[in-house]
Amino acid sequence: MIEMVCAGFGGQGILTSGLILAEAGMKLGKNVSWYPSYGSEMRGGTANCTVKFSEREIASPYARQIDILFSLNEPSIDKFEARLKPGGLLLTNSSIVPAGRKYRDDVRVIKVPVAEIAASYDNPRGANIVMMGTLAANSGLFDADALARMIDEYFSKKGKQNPKNALCFRAGADIH
Repeated sequence: MIEMVCAGFGGQGILTSGLILAEAGMKLGKNVSWYPSYGSEMRGGTANCTVKFSEREIASPYARQIDILFSLNEPSIDKFEARLKPGGLLLTNSSIVPAGRKYRDDVRVIKVPVAEIAASYDNPRGANIVMMGTLAANSGLFDADALARMIDEYFSKKGKQNPKNALCFRAGADIH
């Protein structure tokens, strides 16, 4: 079982990212759970969701020890880094997390300038898409091409199409 937490400020697309990843896992034949936490945290406060992927049934949506932390702000790292398993993957938004921040030395940290990348494609709401590209390239959970297609499908179902999302995703997938 792979346990992941996606976390950031409300409005950064955290819950959408988790939902897309859960749907992608289902399309790949995995058992998945998606457990959001937002309430009064929406629009500027912190928001997070737990996503689990497994070959077997999932008994509980709660994650005690996280394999992957997909974080778009520093408060998310503060809240969830201690729950990362040794050897886990921490994806962090270097656009807003201070460069001098100290991380655990027993986890793999990948710093991603998501805001700068999204802005370079004139897609400021695409920061979460950049991070999903980095996730695909560094976690082994998804084939990058397949996840890129699934992201497009997710937004197409909602009547939204933004070709800039694919550019953001590819730029994120280039980060290792």
